[in-house]
Amino acid sequence: MASTDTSRAPCPCGRLDLKGRPLAHGQCCGRYLDHFDAVPAPDAESLMRSRYSAFVLENAAYLLATWHASQRPPQLEFEPGARWLGLDVRSHTRQDDTHAQVEFVARLRDAGGRASRLHEKSRFVREPNEGGVWRWYYVDAL
Repeated sequence: MASTDTSRAPCPCGRLDLKGRPLAHGQCCGRYLDHFDAVPAPDAESLMRSRYSAFVLENAAYLLATWHASQRPPQLEFEPGARWLGLDVRSHTRQDDTHAQVEFVARLRDAGGRASRLHEKSRFVREPNEGGVWRWYYVDAL
């Protein structure tokens, strides 16, 4: 994870305020990444956005903690030199109190300069953790 203070910089997820201005990372995804134990993402879209920001910031601990235990890999490695370029949330569908889907397109450039897009419809589930706090978790992609 980057060691510089990113709390005032625009959030990597690209979320805008009501006036169309970029939200600061500390007011957006940063509150979930920096205060994981105390501040769970309130909905699947916010979790998905915060996971995108965690990829940008290479925060493997947050990504693993927000991955559903049934699908969580044992470890996570980042592609050296890869650069995330932007996120476009296409839809957020809450199916019931504990299930949701988020469709998004994330753009990135690899170390060799080749650009690509990740278009995914992700499934999320909301469950209580060991402490009884209800949290959204990324499950998988359809």
